[in-house]
Amino acid sequence: MPDPEQSKIAAPTPAGLAEAPPKRVHIKSYGCQMNVHDAERMADVLSGEGYVTTEDSAEADLVILNTCHIREKASEKVYSELGRLRVTKTAREAEGKQTMIAVAGCVAQAEGAEIIRRQQAVDIVVGPQSYHRLPDLVRSAQGRKAIDTEFPEEDKFSYLPPPSAKRLMTRGPSAFLTVQEGCDKFCAFCVVPFTRGAETSRAMPAILEEARQMVAAGVREIMLLGQNVNAYHGADAAGGTADLARLFEALSAIDGLERLRYATSHPCDMQTSLIEAHRDNSKLMPYLHLPVQSGSDRILKAMNRRHTRDFYARIIADVRAARPDIALSSDFIVGFPGETDQDFEDTMALVRETGFAAAYSFKYSPRPGTKSAEGADDVPEAVKNARLQALQALLMEQQNAFNRATIGRTLEVLFEKPGRHAGQVTGKSPYLQAVHIDAGSPEAARALIGTIAKVEIIELSSNSLHARLVSPEAKGGRAA
Repeated sequence: MPDPEQSKIAAPTPAGLAEAPPKRVHIKSYGCQMNVHDAERMADVLSGEGYVTTEDSAEADLVILNTCHIREKASEKVYSELGRLRVTKTAREAEGKQTMIAVAGCVAQAEGAEIIRRQQAVDIVVGPQSYHRLPDLVRSAQGRKAIDTEFPEEDKFSYLPPPSAKRLMTRGPSAFLTVQEGCDKFCAFCVVPFTRGAETSRAMPAILEEARQMVAAGVREIMLLGQNVNAYHGADAAGGTADLARLFEALSAIDGLERLRYATSHPCDMQTSLIEAHRDNSKLMPYLHLPVQSGSDRILKAMNRRHTRDFYARIIADVRAARPDIALSSDFIVGFPGETDQDFEDTMALVRETGFAAAYSFKYSPRPGTKSAEGADDVPEAVKNARLQALQALLMEQQNAFNRATIGRTLEVLFEKPGRHAGQVTGKSPYLQAVHIDAGSPEAARALIGTIAKVEIIELSSNSLHARLVSPEAKGGRAA
């Protein structure tokens, strides 16, 4: 199927000459939702240079690995993938085809020229704050390596072209929108302050304009993104400053925008106004991802998390008082340096006391340049593995219990795409659960995409909830 971006007016091709094939770019992302969104914006930037996206790296003229540096294995996967791409690049060169390889994102920011030293096939290295310069970097990399890992003075969002309506429509009715980047917290294990820089917030008018463009193209749900999104403090139109709750209020006034979400947050920035927004703003979905990392005060202090176990518990109590049905999600690290059996049991106890609908959990791995990497990684790997398995088993038990509790309930689902089987359509509940129904036919399934309809949850499957349509009337709908 041809890319919709190819439908552009071009000069007539002289008689007898074949039209040059479009340039193709393949972008592979690792890690967080911010990286997924950054990859979309890279595609937007390059579309202005005549590039169309491809899922096949073997046919791409430009391959971009958009990297994550949070976990050790994530960066090693990048080098493994670069080795495979080097073989592809050599094979294409033998056919007279040029392939450029770019490494973007947080690994690029952290390791810079070291990437090219380790893998000579790489042509471009670009940090996450500079990808708006990709077209210039592609041009300058002809015949030499191009590296841009500086933190630019200009705001990259001012230089990024808005995605076209056609591009937005192909991405579905749920979209990401970056409102904040960077972090000032300097947790002992985290590289984000070094790879993404200091906390910065986009101005509210620019965010609202981008959101209106999304909704005009058929987007019905927007997830606001930031490394520390609830620290948002963007300029408003009157020259003042708006917090995240006020931004949600302004976004809620956009006709056609039905749902709002946000990630990722820090407990210390969970302001009263934001908690009240969960109570008062009907478009803000009842889902909160609030990383805690550990249930041990001793480990939290070593991590430089700036909050205690009790502080986190009080925040959760306040959120649940404001929105009793809220689904909670969190992040956990096991095996942090110095973590004892009692420290780990404190984490397990916090999980049992809190109850989570979803969670992400990891074994500690030292990241170069972070405070914790200066000391010994002294928890044996076997102990880390055992703790992670025990924690994940408990978290999965809680997730299954939360999902089972929705059986028999009627929920509103935003349908996003066709399901795995003919006539099936899938979407998300208010609690970010994957839900699928049998619409009866492929045509009926397609008609539901972009709408929000009531369904009754009837069964829990391995990765999603099976439901039946309750209300034939659905609100929303994709723009024509």
